Amino acid sequence: QVQLVESGGGLVQAGGSLRLSCAASGRIFGNYAMGWFRQAPGKEREFVAAFGWSTSTYYADSVKGRFTISRDTARNAVYLQMNSLKPEDTAVYYCAARNRADYSSPRTYDYWGQGTQVTVSS
Repeated sequence: QVQLVESGGGLVQAGGSLRLSCAASGRIFGNYAMGWFRQAPGKEREFVAAFGWSTSTYYADSVKGRFTISRDTARNAVYLQMNSLKPEDTAVYYCAARNRADYSSPRTYDYWGQGTQVTVSS
């Protein structure tokens, strides 16, 4: 069983930065690939960033060049560094774990954290 807990969200002004953390219990690396999603009020959950099965990374076009996904296998954790934040980045951010190939669909992820709120003011 995998449990995921996100932290690091908060209120930040446009142009600012935040670093989200996702702490995992249970063995994830080697068994699962990790990703970040977000969901704004009234909108569907959308893909933000993910690892492939090796060290490859993938990003939504809307965050490419501003967000960076990383991991620390020793700490069993995944991070999302968010720079140059915009008001449209406001959402609840979730980390998730999958053991299937499609990295961008929330339907292929088996485990989810509870989410952390990110609010970007203009």
